[in-house]
Amino acid sequence: MGLTYHPKQGTLVLARFDKGFREPEMVKTRLAVVISKDMKARRGLCTIVPLSTTDPRPPQPYHCRIDPALTIPEPWGNRPRWVKGDMMLAAGFHRLDLLRLGKGPDGRRVYQTDTISGDDLLAIQRCVLAGLSLGQLTKHLSAPI
Repeated sequence: MGLTYHPKQGTLVLARFDKGFREPEMVKTRLAVVISKDMKARRGLCTIVPLSTTDPRPPQPYHCRIDPALTIPEPWGNRPRWVKGDMMLAAGFHRLDLLRLGKGPDGRRVYQTDTISGDDLLAIQRCVLAGLSLGQLTKHLSAPI
């Protein structure tokens, strides 16, 4: 269905890359992390970084392994992920969905809206800078921005 609002920075989302993308771009649905904050001038867009369960060969400075301490439903499941910091992009809300955790006692759907840790977000920001050939700027990161 797609989101109707900008999720908090650090939220895990499902990103659909099935329409309008071609290899070597992302071409399937995968987990991603929202790295942007809501910007009033960018209605309908948020910046995300895709995640993968496949180890990069060989790992590069724009990759890092995170193990989010969040409930991640199947088929995605709770397992470590690799950040693909070289593939961050601004995605339209229509491509993104929150993770469904099931139904609450009232019968309504429950979604994962918690965010990843500040340490994981900082590691992702470092990866993104490296993916943009701006790795020298990581020395200026001390807390999530």
